Amino acid sequence: MDLHTLTSMNWGIMAPEFAILGTAIILSLLDLFMPRTQSRRPLGILAIAGIAAAFIFLYLQFGHEGASLFHDMYRLDSFSKAFKLILLLGTGLILILAYDYRMNEEEEYRGEFYYLLLTALLGAMFMASSGDMITLFIGLELLSLSSYVMAGMRKRKLESNEAAFKYVVTGGISTAITMFGMSYVFGLTGETNLYAVGAALRDTSILQNQFLLVFAFFITFAGLTFKIASAPFHMWAPDVYQGSPLPVTAFLSVVSKTAGFAIILRFFLLCFSSAPGIKGDPLLLQVQPYLAVLAGATMIAGNVIALRQRNIKRLFAYSSVAQAGYILVPFVSVSALLFETTWFYLLAYLFMNIGAFAVIQEVTAASGTNDISGFAGLYKRSPWLAVAMTIFILSLAGIPATAGFAGKFGIFMNALGTNPGHYILAGILMAGTVVSYFYYFNIIGQMFFRSGQEERAIQHKKGLLFVTALCAAATVFFGIFPGTALHFFYNEFHLTDFFQTLGQK
Repeated sequence: MDLHTLTSMNWGIMAPEFAILGTAIILSLLDLFMPRTQSRRPLGILAIAGIAAAFIFLYLQFGHEGASLFHDMYRLDSFSKAFKLILLLGTGLILILAYDYRMNEEEEYRGEFYYLLLTALLGAMFMASSGDMITLFIGLELLSLSSYVMAGMRKRKLESNEAAFKYVVTGGISTAITMFGMSYVFGLTGETNLYAVGAALRDTSILQNQFLLVFAFFITFAGLTFKIASAPFHMWAPDVYQGSPLPVTAFLSVVSKTAGFAIILRFFLLCFSSAPGIKGDPLLLQVQPYLAVLAGATMIAGNVIALRQRNIKRLFAYSSVAQAGYILVPFVSVSALLFETTWFYLLAYLFMNIGAFAVIQEVTAASGTNDISGFAGLYKRSPWLAVAMTIFILSLAGIPATAGFAGKFGIFMNALGTNPGHYILAGILMAGTVVSYFYYFNIIGQMFFRSGQEERAIQHKKGLLFVTALCAAATVFFGIFPGTALHFFYNEFHLTDFFQTLGQK
């Protein structure tokens, strides 16, 4: 490739990624040359400014037609824009949490934390825009490697070291499994481009290797579901969530999970939507019963184990596992509403979960414990914080007039709306929702009906208060007016370009 070819490319479609990359480089240089005694907190403001710049570039691309670079290896299409919107919004809110987070004796590593968070976001954005197994894997590893380091950011805490170690080991295994599955896909088709793979799998000659194709599907799916903490690959989540700094926990729970679903939808729908199964039926239809079992097991495991948790971060880890099961239901159904249902629930999940983590950060910092008893008497110490946490919990539990209810209702109807309907899966979803009431409402009981040892009023941090108020307002607004978000989705994102090769524009 010569210089003329490079300069003739439309690099402007990568403007959001360049904004994040440039900010991360500037932050790393500033952190390198700043005196050790100088506070790194102002770097957080620069990181937020970088997110804002990327968000503006993304907004300007909303009316842009689909385009790609390097023969569809990197794509700017409606799918990537819809998921990047959630990724940028979620990371921006988490950066505000991180700005107010007390790192105590690890304060000297605050600068590293900011640019590692941005490089993890950069990997997630690449995953959303990937049209090739190579760029998809690069984005996955960029996100994973940055997350491993952030999980162990509290270097003098044993539980943080344990979290980072377990995350590296299990993450490395999942990477190996993913690569193993992808190697079969490449071996069967001779292609790495997802569109070329999809076209090659429509060839009738592939019928000679149907068993290998099904094997490749399940191996790759097993590797990629690690990122969304789906059963049986969810065992890393409670330890990593508990040992990581709270903003990192929020990042893994929301942004990393969103990127995981983006890569699953992009990879499996493009590669296997037209692939034949063992008996000649479409592969995605043949594997539906197995994926339904996986989604059901994820919902059951997350909700049942969460009942016994006293540590609030471990409780939300298992809650996150259960939520992953809910979001897998539309993928199992593969209905016409798959994209909007998944996108809306991830948007609702962003607000209700980051809002909950903002409250948890305030309460655990004030009470000095991660035990659920730290919430006892919160209504007397901070009524507004207790009310906001109640809103988030009601939304996570799927109570009407909240965004979580609107999202779950969409998923429920999605499961029943296909032919044949997934009635058992819908039943497990309902049963799991009822079970979740016990551990979610236990937190509400602690806040309103228990007396805590600490009676001093909580001194609110402005940033945390802003995130809490914004997330609470959005959770209620999208619960009462879910059509607002869905109309925005329909108007701005025309997903017809998802299945089309764009060529280099």
